[in-house]
Amino acid sequence: MSKNEKMGLYLKPSSPCNCMNIRRASRAVSQFYDSVLEPGGITLNQFGMLNVINSMQSPGISELAGEFRIDRTTMNRNLKPLLEKELICQRQGSDARRREIVLTESGHDALQQGMKLWEDAQKALEDYLGADELKQLKNTLSKLEALVP
Repeated sequence: MSKNEKMGLYLKPSSPCNCMNIRRASRAVSQFYDSVLEPGGITLNQFGMLNVINSMQSPGISELAGEFRIDRTTMNRNLKPLLEKELICQRQGSDARRREIVLTESGHDALQQGMKLWEDAQKALEDYLGADELKQLKNTLSKLEALVP
């Protein structure tokens, strides 16, 4: 019996469609990370946004949308749960048309707790795949992302 079988993990049958296989894998990995981040009260998507907002230091909506490669409307929709949880707030930028997004104190706390949980998820995924397979996966994902400029 393999290590994965002992853990109750079995390979799923693949689809003849490459895109479908990539989407299924993406959903599975996202669900895994969401489950690990759940004790912190945030999802993987929310953790990613908090992390990027923190690193960009008061970005505008357009800058954030560009970083995530999504449109402004989708970015606003994704920010709404963070605003409702009071993990971020919006403030007037130097230009009257610019709204900056900043982490609140609760947002910094959520990011700090999320970082520990995220590191646990990262380690678990590396343990599951192995360092060499994970490196190969990252290279393959970079190539796939490059399909669209």
